[in-house]
Amino acid sequence: MRIPAPAGPASPASVPGPRPAAAAPLPGLERFNTATRTTATAALLSCCGSRRWALRVAAHRPYPDLGALLAAADEAGYDLSSADLDEALAAESSSGLHPTAPAAAHTALRAAHAAYEAGFGHAFVICLDGVRSDEQPDQVLAGIRARLTNDPDEERVVAAEELRRLARARLADMVTGHPGEPGSGHPPQPPRHPPRQPAR
Repeated sequence: MRIPAPAGPASPASVPGPRPAAAAPLPGLERFNTATRTTATAALLSCCGSRRWALRVAAHRPYPDLGALLAAADEAGYDLSSADLDEALAAESSSGLHPTAPAAAHTALRAAHAAYEAGFGHAFVICLDGVRSDEQPDQVLAGIRARLTNDPDEERVVAAEELRRLARARLADMVTGHPGEPGSGHPPQPPRHPPRQPAR
């Protein structure tokens, strides 16, 4: 979800070029800082499905830079209660493959997701920062198979950490407007909700 630009003079058209340096002003961050609480909360819920997390991050605006925003998101993520975590996990969906992937790969991934969801009661979440798109299916399959051996309490800890990393990556992409670029936090992903990434 993108934060809509505030009303006012039209801004110059975007032109291709390098991402802004971390210390440079980010137009997306400025819009996020000045958006209404309702708009900011809705945008944050597209990054993490915990309403308390979203309200907490929105309430601490304005953020001076991206680092401060991500630090606040991390802190809120570490403080998720059990109910908050359940809510956030319920908002996630299992990953799929590109339609052109071999049928056997689709079958294997569906079976792995089904086994995980049957064992733990929620979608498999994993953050694939820095993983090339062609390597993602193998990483997801390996991750599911490894984590199926966890007991439920251990897996909740792992899932909570992956969810926090996902929220951080999605939030960075939201305010920089550069999803999928090197260093943006995660590869290109489809929306998790209509019109609301594969799970990472």
